[in-house]
Amino acid sequence: MSLESTSSPGTPGTPAPEGDDYLERRTLRRGSAGWVLLTGLGVAYVVSGDYSGWNFGLAEGGFGGLAIAMVLMGAMYACMVFALAELSSILPTAGGGYGFARRALGPWGGFLTGTAILIEYVLAPAAIVIFIGDYVESLGLFGLESGWPVYLVCFAIFLGIHLWGVGEALRFSFVVTGIAVAALIVFALAALPEFSPGSLDDIPVDPSAAGSNSWLPYGLLGIWAAFPFGMWFFLGVEGVPLAAEETKEPARTLPKAIRWSMGILVVLAVVTFFAAAGARGSAAIQEAGNPLVEALQPNGEATTLSRIVNYAGLAGLVASFFSLIYAGSRQLFALSRAGYLPRFLSLTSSRKAPYLGLLVPGTIGFLLAAVSGDGARMLNIAVFGATISYALMSLSHIVLRRREPELPRPYRTPGGVLTSSVALVLACAALVATFLVDVTAAVIALVVYVVALAYFGLYSRKRLVAKAPEEEFAALAAAEAELARD
Repeated sequence: MSLESTSSPGTPGTPAPEGDDYLERRTLRRGSAGWVLLTGLGVAYVVSGDYSGWNFGLAEGGFGGLAIAMVLMGAMYACMVFALAELSSILPTAGGGYGFARRALGPWGGFLTGTAILIEYVLAPAAIVIFIGDYVESLGLFGLESGWPVYLVCFAIFLGIHLWGVGEALRFSFVVTGIAVAALIVFALAALPEFSPGSLDDIPVDPSAAGSNSWLPYGLLGIWAAFPFGMWFFLGVEGVPLAAEETKEPARTLPKAIRWSMGILVVLAVVTFFAAAGARGSAAIQEAGNPLVEALQPNGEATTLSRIVNYAGLAGLVASFFSLIYAGSRQLFALSRAGYLPRFLSLTSSRKAPYLGLLVPGTIGFLLAAVSGDGARMLNIAVFGATISYALMSLSHIVLRRREPELPRPYRTPGGVLTSSVALVLACAALVATFLVDVTAAVIALVVYVVALAYFGLYSRKRLVAKAPEEEFAALAAAEAELARD
């Protein structure tokens, strides 16, 4: 059996040098996760965003602006995950968004999407590990100060757990996520007695902003500027399909896990947002590094409950850090296995873990954290990559619905292309909003994107591996289309 590059229009192929055991050396452990563990994974990707980050949107749009942004971004994610549920039931492979776009938009579309996802999942852990270091220092744990030794220990421990095996990794993530979610519920119940509607809109109004009032202190433009922060309540949930090849009955399990994850995240977002702003006031928490703890300390003095929430915040950061490492490794694994990136990165160990797919992005993440120490900027770069992938994945759903209506779909998106069209429009709006928040971060992400595209255009597009599942699926579609024309 000869493994060759995919022969798609405009993409000349060359024989892959690997032998018949190419895919055997790039195999994940199948059947390791059911829908419950995958639901936990979906929540784990995001839960740290409930503890910090979202509140900076209050400084951009005020309570009303961030509330509207949260609703719109929640609608974008809801529409997108319904589309992804359908796409993952059609093509349940580790490629996730790259695989969907490869079928719908060709090799360039697949690489554009996969690279955007990779930017998100490499930069986000680097940002979160900096926040973990800050929490460790603020809590006085082990007498450590935030810095590279803390980052190194975090990457070393959690990469080690992933290398141990996916089943063990997902169970660890599930337990830590459960602690973080339970603490959010405790926080909301504790903040409820202090809740006051008048505290929600206490940010001073900027009279020069168009359309400004107490609910929109920075005007109508503040709503748009708050988009990236509204995303923090949901950012990462789209990574659930990346576990497809390690899932039991993926065509049935993935859609169920995606829907449940999104439902839980919506509830947590609404409860956290209203409880924190209403207990202490939007003005008091808009620039807090730890808004939930700040909301429970009206006099600035720590209480037993605020300490509990503080420790739980660390658990939430660990859960997201841990799960995002997993997502990044699987996206890198799929792109490498198909030849878009160097093929050696997709080799798996005896425990079926993509060890280089874990170690290489982990090393990059550690170096970025240790050298820059700017977690907020790295998160903004991650958001830039995320919004590009959202637009392309939503477009992929629309294209496949239009071009291949007879394709077997074990799960169908409610609303069809209307649902994914809403996600597409909102994703494009969120992409533009990233420039309103941090132009430098958006430009950095754009430069990385251009360099990656140059690599693909000049080198790897001529060396794609036809037997990779995502490439084989796309080649089958091309063959069927050619037969139909004949």
